[in-house]
Amino acid sequence: MAVAVLGATVALAAGCGGTTQAAIQVQGQGRVPAGLEGVLQSPPQPKPSFVLADTSGRPYDLAGATQGYATLLYFGYTHCPDECPTHMANIAAALSQVEPQVSSHVKVVFVTTDPPRDTPAVIRKWLDNFSTSFIGLSGTEAQIQAAEAGTGIDPNAGSEPTVPGATTTIPTGDYSVTHAAYVLAFTTDNLAHVIYPSGLGVKAWVHDLPELVRGWPKS
Repeated sequence: MAVAVLGATVALAAGCGGTTQAAIQVQGQGRVPAGLEGVLQSPPQPKPSFVLADTSGRPYDLAGATQGYATLLYFGYTHCPDECPTHMANIAAALSQVEPQVSSHVKVVFVTTDPPRDTPAVIRKWLDNFSTSFIGLSGTEAQIQAAEAGTGIDPNAGSEPTVPGATTTIPTGDYSVTHAAYVLAFTTDNLAHVIYPSGLGVKAWVHDLPELVRGWPKS
């Protein structure tokens, strides 16, 4: 399935619980790996340079730690009822099905948008339901919103009853947090040429992961 979407509008930001609010324009580029299932970005998004704390409390430099890897970056939260666990489960299942030389060259990085509830221990326990290799990051609201902005994500996308970004306005109880509902896939050139919105299943990831690891063709 080719994904050179020219002038198509794709809904890519949501408040968990099924409310899709924002959309961005994406369009295909001239030379791409054949048959990718993801959605092409033009221009591609540069990999951001930010440092957040991992689940062991150590600083994690995204740009440095993921250099040379295909990197799947996702902003979400552990209390999310739908998009977040679905994305993580699909990626984990796909990584278990591809060849080891592919899976060993992929890093999955999850950044919480809900630091009041998502403590390091909570993030680690949640991610371990999918894969112990997945990297979980957190920080202050300001740090996380800066990381989102550096990735080209609007942390305030969405509308009520969701809470924009990593909220402190509702410190207890059940609430949803607005976040981007797609995975950014950075290839070894440190650019995200492709994003993966909700709705793409395990087969799509199994198909695309080897291409992402192989690297983006030179122009």
